[in-house]
Amino acid sequence: MTKRKICVVTGTRAEYGLLYWLMKEIQADPELQLQTIVTGMHLSPEFGLTYKVMEQDGFPINEKVEMLLSSDTPVGIAKSLGLATIGFADALDRLQPDVLVVLGDRYEILAAVQAALVARIPIAHLHGGELTEGAVDEAIRHAVTKMSHLHYTAAEVYRERVIRLGEAPERVLNFGAPGLDNIVRLPLLSREAFEASIDFRLGDVNLLVTYHPATLAAGGSEVAMTELLTALDSFPQAKILFTKPNSDADSRIIGYLIDEYAQAQGDRAFVATSLGQLRYLSAIKHCDAVIGNSSSGLYEVPLFKKPTVNIGDRQRGRLRPDSVIDCGESADDVTQAIRQALSPSFQEQLAHVTSPFGAGDASVKIKEHLKQVNLDGIVMKTFYEVER
Repeated sequence: MTKRKICVVTGTRAEYGLLYWLMKEIQADPELQLQTIVTGMHLSPEFGLTYKVMEQDGFPINEKVEMLLSSDTPVGIAKSLGLATIGFADALDRLQPDVLVVLGDRYEILAAVQAALVARIPIAHLHGGELTEGAVDEAIRHAVTKMSHLHYTAAEVYRERVIRLGEAPERVLNFGAPGLDNIVRLPLLSREAFEASIDFRLGDVNLLVTYHPATLAAGGSEVAMTELLTALDSFPQAKILFTKPNSDADSRIIGYLIDEYAQAQGDRAFVATSLGQLRYLSAIKHCDAVIGNSSSGLYEVPLFKKPTVNIGDRQRGRLRPDSVIDCGESADDVTQAIRQALSPSFQEQLAHVTSPFGAGDASVKIKEHLKQVNLDGIVMKTFYEVER
């Protein structure tokens, strides 16, 4: 029996965490062959060489696509995109997968699907149909949708949007967000074990902070990050756990400001280049609020019944569970939002928060569909006209 070869691409720590259980499901199925391509931040010492985590988790890496230049300017990112496209063309030619699986909206993924499209390799895209109007990811996500042939969305409203983009309804499935599978299936660390794993003692109040560049914002990341750090000064009793940003344009100044701030705070602050999925989810469990502009604040955090302070426009357009407090980027706006998140009245409301992103069983469903779907002629697409 010939096994169906399913190739999964990952370029960041966060994306790998969302794909983990799907990769495990594919790897465990005797009728499937898992192939992996790592790229982007996974291969960078600056971002923690996180491909090693994948190897420790038992995933052999079939191909490594080097692409990151030392520059985090828009020109540098655009050149990295070109390098990645060349690298993926070679990698896919060697692997000859039956299906390429990609998640999300980063520029590494755009490079991968460009190469696969020209090579006539069917593409399965996770997390399409979403909106993030404050970042260049918004346009990349919809471009990837139009180059893909199978779609696995995280909510029904996103499924409907993908169909409105002209994708045939029978190829668009809403199985929920695969990242929620981690919360259901992963045994998280106790407070003591988590503290030991990062060599940092938590306090009575703990804040988890992740801020990524809002790549379409006019003000720039330096101003926004400085305002956020100023707001954190209003909570001197709180311990602060920082995770550093992704390798987007303007990311290095954020990392520099975090390091500078943490150094001045002594044992009040902890900085991680990458916590990994287990420690990151454990951090959410043991912190009192999550602050920044990461999508995890909208997806994973609500299942912990914890508040999210979502800063600025990076996630504008995405569904909002009731645990999310949106605010502007000024220090005053962020301070008021954190106070609201920590207030007894808001904390009481969190017990009733529900997630619109599924029940934590998406990975099994996606794997089964990838296994059974007929791929004959799938690369020939017809634009689906929605009836008016």
